[in-house]
Amino acid sequence: MERRNFLKNTALTLGGLAAWDAFPDMAMAAPATRPDLAVVHGASPDKIVRAAVDALGGMRRFIAKGDVVVVKPNIGWDRKPEQAATTNPEVIATLVKLCYEAGAGKVKVFDRTCNDARRCYVQSGIEEAARAAGAEVSYIDERKYREVRIAKGVAIQSWPIYTDILEADKLINVPIAKHHSLGKLTLSLKNWMGVMGENRGRIHQRLDDTLVDLATVIKPVLTVLDAVRILTAHGPQGGNLADVKRLDTVIAGTDQVAIDAYGSTLFGMTGADIGCITEAARRGLGVMDLAKLNILKLEA
Repeated sequence: MERRNFLKNTALTLGGLAAWDAFPDMAMAAPATRPDLAVVHGASPDKIVRAAVDALGGMRRFIAKGDVVVVKPNIGWDRKPEQAATTNPEVIATLVKLCYEAGAGKVKVFDRTCNDARRCYVQSGIEEAARAAGAEVSYIDERKYREVRIAKGVAIQSWPIYTDILEADKLINVPIAKHHSLGKLTLSLKNWMGVMGENRGRIHQRLDDTLVDLATVIKPVLTVLDAVRILTAHGPQGGNLADVKRLDTVIAGTDQVAIDAYGSTLFGMTGADIGCITEAARRGLGVMDLAKLNILKLEA
């Protein structure tokens, strides 16, 4: 027992990077210092989301009484949850509930879809799950965009951003981890394309720079990367269940760059393989080097 405790404590001191692989049967206790990332695995999306947020200090660390909160999923495609093209609806529902449990006054859920919005909202399961949890679920209103100056922009110096994002007290980013034919992967940084107005196709020539430009003005208090199922090929739309891998995992933290760097490892890559992650780290928006992070891995 002494040897086992020693090994367990050593793994925690090292930030948990290798502990899960070395001791897959061991659920590790939270370290004294708050982790940079909480990586939680388990069969229940509700339980793993709650465990991840608790590991970071609980939702009250992020949400104050009366806050208007936007929980921003990916609802872009006319796909069912099993096809892993949209954020898991149970993950969204749990985050909505946690916000209200922390005292939020209102929680909003929306996305600018690529396919027909009504079909996307229903097929993804997000509309039903979010409403049942108490969220205000709405379709994008094209009249509700406001031009935002991007002072540190490299590819864009201004862009219309959805007003509900600008007026919210707190933002929670909830992307799904999946393959993307142009950007290799779509993770946290790319999820903010869903609040951009005008013709988003214009940014594809300088996609990585533009995504990082957006990250200089859109700053969530919490990001939860959905890896309950990941789409390994033919993204972002997918459609073939053969391209879906079930991981039953979420990755939570406050640093989108760190989360995306970790998310890239789920696909056999590193943050250095993804242009927007590399650029965001270069501009000082987060930490890409996982060796510098305190990563806590848990079973729930």
